[in-house]
Amino acid sequence: MIPGGGQPNMQELLQQAQKMQQDLARAQEELAATLVDGQAGGGLVKATVNGSGELRGLVIDPKAVDPEAASSLQELGETLADLVVAAVHAANENAQQLQQEKLGPLAQGLGGMPGLPF
Repeated sequence: MIPGGGQPNMQELLQQAQKMQQDLARAQEELAATLVDGQAGGGLVKATVNGSGELRGLVIDPKAVDPEAASSLQELGETLADLVVAAVHAANENAQQLQQEKLGPLAQGLGGMPGLPF
């Protein structure tokens, strides 16, 4: 609102919308550059995603692929696959939390517009 009780004019509304769009783009760039970790199996498998949820790294401790710890190679493969999926899932949950922190306030500023990813 304009001081004195007047309504904002179209130019002011467009400027506000442009600033919000710039803030949103900047926040999305920051998310894409931020790395977030997740782990599974007590740290045997660690996944790193960026704030947008793209997988950027995967570290598997050699203990996770110990053939003597499994009754078969198939069981070993299944266990390893489960650990990888769980680590990536944990990293993505952390990335979603980061997205809420970075983008949530912007969504409120936009009135929670439908179609936005938060």
